[in-house]
Amino acid sequence: MADTLLDVRDLSTVLGGHVIHRGLSLSVDRGEVIGLIGGSGTGKSVLLREIIGLLKPQGGRIELFGQSVWDATPAQMNALRRRFGVLFQDGALFSSLSVEDNVATPLFEHTDLPHATCRQLARLKLGLANLPPDVARKKPSELSGGMRKRVALARALALDPELLFLDEPTSGLDPISARAFDRLIRLLADSLGLTVFLVTHDLDTLFSIIDRVIVLSNGRVLGSGSVTELKQLDDPWLKEYFAARTPEETHPHGN
Repeated sequence: MADTLLDVRDLSTVLGGHVIHRGLSLSVDRGEVIGLIGGSGTGKSVLLREIIGLLKPQGGRIELFGQSVWDATPAQMNALRRRFGVLFQDGALFSSLSVEDNVATPLFEHTDLPHATCRQLARLKLGLANLPPDVARKKPSELSGGMRKRVALARALALDPELLFLDEPTSGLDPISARAFDRLIRLLADSLGLTVFLVTHDLDTLFSIIDRVIVLSNGRVLGSGSVTELKQLDDPWLKEYFAARTPEETHPHGN
């Protein structure tokens, strides 16, 4: 039987009088690399914030590792946060801290390790994110957009999470940096046994590294499956979305 790490059931969300989710349900099993797509305003990033406990939905249930997120005590939520990592869309790095201290922050907060050890581990994570050693002492403002994304990824990996959440990780990157970032995510997922839940609009990401795609539409899950399976769905937005890529370019991961 599959080991389900994330289970969302009958989620309802209303923001500013607008219905965002209406009875949305989905699940993610251990080892999957999932891509979440949907048109603008379908609530992809909102869903991500609800899953990690930053935004409370009006109804429904979200379970991470079998624990209800919104019924969790502060201590239980802290325990959950040690088991997942998050890369926000803008990276959300602390501009006043060095790269090394940015990556070490989760270790400072969630472990009793000496700060010197935390910084040492942070340098290991920077290496894991394919960054050179001299980056550690720099400030985020001294780095390119692609390097800042990798620093944010290193921080998301700081506590050796089982589950990694990524919100539009390739947005704002040039095509070469974006594809290199995709390859890194897939390599980390395969080599570390990570489960990845990735919000994206990037077709190249879907075709190159994703195992299963979940599509949001009208507040619910419209479909879930491989790119090939989803292309069979008779939905105007999906047809337009996939039409942006020519047939000879399509090489779905694992196919």
